[in-house]
Amino acid sequence: MSLLQTINEPRDLQGLNMVEMHQLADEIRTFLIDNVARTGGHLGPNLGVVELTLGIHRIFESPRDSIIFDTGHQSYVHKLVTGRRDFATLRQQGGLSGYPERAESVHDIVESSHASSSLSWADGISRARKLTGESDRYVVALVGDGALTGGMAWEAVNNIAADKDRRVVIVVNDNGRSYAPTIGGLADQLAGLRRQLDKFRTLPAYEHTMDKLKVRLKDSGAVGQFAYKSLHATKKGVKDWWAPQGLFEDLGMKYLGPIDGHNQAAVEEALQQAKHFSGPVIVHVLTEKGRGYAPARADEADQFHAVGVIDPETGEPLKKASARSWTSVFGEEIADIADGREDIVAITGAMLQPVGLKAMSERHPDRVLDVGIAEQHAMTSAAGLAFGGLHPVVCIYATFLNRAFDQLLMDVALHKAGVTVILDRAGVTGPDGPSHHGMWDMALMQIIPGVHLAAPRDAVRLREELREAVAIKDAPTVVRFSKGEVGPEIVALERLHDGVEVLARLGSGEERDVLIVSVGAMSELCLDVAGRLNAQGVTVTVVDPRWVLPVPRSIIGLAARHRIVVCVEDGVRAGGVGSRIRQEMRAAGVDTALNEVGLPTEFLAHGTRGEVMDRVGLSAAQIANDTLAQVLGTKVPFARPLPGQDMPTGQIPQV
Repeated sequence: MSLLQTINEPRDLQGLNMVEMHQLADEIRTFLIDNVARTGGHLGPNLGVVELTLGIHRIFESPRDSIIFDTGHQSYVHKLVTGRRDFATLRQQGGLSGYPERAESVHDIVESSHASSSLSWADGISRARKLTGESDRYVVALVGDGALTGGMAWEAVNNIAADKDRRVVIVVNDNGRSYAPTIGGLADQLAGLRRQLDKFRTLPAYEHTMDKLKVRLKDSGAVGQFAYKSLHATKKGVKDWWAPQGLFEDLGMKYLGPIDGHNQAAVEEALQQAKHFSGPVIVHVLTEKGRGYAPARADEADQFHAVGVIDPETGEPLKKASARSWTSVFGEEIADIADGREDIVAITGAMLQPVGLKAMSERHPDRVLDVGIAEQHAMTSAAGLAFGGLHPVVCIYATFLNRAFDQLLMDVALHKAGVTVILDRAGVTGPDGPSHHGMWDMALMQIIPGVHLAAPRDAVRLREELREAVAIKDAPTVVRFSKGEVGPEIVALERLHDGVEVLARLGSGEERDVLIVSVGAMSELCLDVAGRLNAQGVTVTVVDPRWVLPVPRSIIGLAARHRIVVCVEDGVRAGGVGSRIRQEMRAAGVDTALNEVGLPTEFLAHGTRGEVMDRVGLSAAQIANDTLAQVLGTKVPFARPLPGQDMPTGQIPQV
């Protein structure tokens, strides 16, 4: 039996000696490589935190002590230590989540998986412990160095540091490229000496003595105060030369490190020192992303941050993409646009490659700005760039638009700034689960005055609508598209005067039954629905608005000439595109019934995009059956009756 098979909960780690701990770390890395290669997932980050996660669980007592992961994708080792070894179902419907999930374990706390929030959780939990008389319980936040680029993290640090007697340990997992130069003979010698100093500096007696000396010198007149300031400045200068403390010490928070994050003994020693200190502590740990796996270390892009199904021996994908991705189409087009327009500037938040800006950054490196995990800053900075005469293109995942909503509303829209926002991975994203579905964006957009929102249905429309978006100079424009492969081109029958495209007209006759409004990537599904309805004798028109905001006038005119409108979108129904069209119809005096078909207002569990869509009723069969019932007058909303027919009555279920 392997050592890993004997670990079912954190307390099982306590009986292992250091040799066994090294063996366990090796087994965990082998397990992760073998299993994540079969399912896909966040491999590189987890290979880098093996010793660190084991150390945290050896020194602290979960779940009595609260362990928080930021952003959560580095929690695979934590899952193993807490008895979850069924990685065959990782990120699959009904299987293990790729992030912490409370339903899986009492050891999981924060599920949101959005970076830079862990320290605010730590602040709140530790404050609650203090107020409820449980101040002997620790809160440990494992936060990546990248997450510290988010302003929210520093807002939390400011509050944590102000309270000197809370049991908060912030472990900064620093896996940046600066790790390599810190390895070597001199670095090892300095690290050993630094550990001895850290051990001394965290002793209660040291802090007590320093506090007494500070009070005595400050109370002894001008000479004493001068002596205190001089000694304090000298002490701080020596510490900063030896191991830069940065803002942490300036805020009054104890700083330990840097620590070699792959030296199990050193990690545990530092964590033990932090535990024995009487207040908040920063433990700075240096790690290697992709540690122990040569293909990951050789990946210059992101060291296998996230992978699909791969060959565990070579790291090569086992399945080549059969079609182009939405992101790659956008990446090519924005680079081409930038070639011809010097005012185009792209902004991203630590996602340069994932959002498709690699090509533009290679051609125009001075016009691609990576602001770190700071979506709020990115949006307001874009407003400033627009004021300065440029046209910024802010590229983020749709789920992260939530964080920058206020800035889009008050800094961009209020000032009528010509800013284009690109929302990648819009709608149902699949395996990453509830925190990563980009399903709220279109509902949020409905309440922003003056915004223009495009939802392309295929690659041709993406290129076309992107160019239209960056041509608008006096209002924000938003272009959203899905994750994964872009489907085949869907050629329109006709383009109306305001840009709306008619994709299909099935059946004949003056009185048309159903108008299907297809939003973005839902066009293939909508055409399938139309075919099923027409096979039952229903006349159907399918249109693609292209720009869903402002609502095109021709949509309202078409609605008046049909018995019922069905709007199909991959955003939430509540306040979505369908809801907005219905409001515009009522304002124009059009009383045609409208059915909003979209996502429910709930957090959708992980699974493939198709599985999630089927689960919530976004399938061709379900939509066609519901629409047919509405046309026949047996399901609300009822289609307008044909001439000579009475409106169906008594069909509404009584509550």
